[in-house]
Amino acid sequence: MHRFHVALIVLLLCSLSLSAAKIKGTTTLKDLQPANTPDKNNKKQMYDFMFANAGNSYTCRTDRDDKLKATDFVVGDTLKFEIDGDKVKFKNASGKEAKCTVVRVEKEDAAAK
Repeated sequence: MHRFHVALIVLLLCSLSLSAAKIKGTTTLKDLQPANTPDKNNKKQMYDFMFANAGNSYTCRTDRDDKLKATDFVVGDTLKFEIDGDKVKFKNASGKEAKCTVVRVEKEDAAAK
């Protein structure tokens, strides 16, 4: 019976740590830059999103297979976001969504130097 309680506590702690990895909130889009040059084999443009949250500045890149209209994400606009590990989802005020993968994280005070 004691092992069961210990296993249950360990399982509960593991599930809490996994759920803590998600960060949700709103942020201001600091910058949006093209990240590749489309060619014959890779026809879609990739983008780098730059934003900040909780003392960190993030850069994340869209996937090569995702289609995104840059005009849907205006620099300076407020976006809803969700960070789950290294995956990020954005949603703008009109409901357009974008997904990207974190490629860089920097402390905000280091960026100010």
